[in-house]
Amino acid sequence: PEQIGALFSDDAQYFTAPSRQPWSGREAIVQGWLGRKDEPGDWEFRFEPLAIAGDLAFVRGWTRYRDGPSYDNLWVIRLAPDGRCSSFTEWWIETE
Repeated sequence: PEQIGALFSDDAQYFTAPSRQPWSGREAIVQGWLGRKDEPGDWEFRFEPLAIAGDLAFVRGWTRYRDGPSYDNLWVIRLAPDGRCSSFTEWWIETE
């Protein structure tokens, strides 16, 4: 939990989908992650940064679960001046 929390500013917002209410604040983000965590070895993930402009980054990702679906991911990440994430929005689409 401490390592998760260290990634985010105190007042960060984490949008699990573009139109959903965010998890607001570091503690809510940590609890949200822990409530939806995947077990080690159950999945594979790879990513590539698409663009970085100042404090804003766009990342494309691919997630594949061993016994389940695969997803294409897009992340929009805004960084605080200290380098921690202040806003994170994820999109994910199940692939065939």
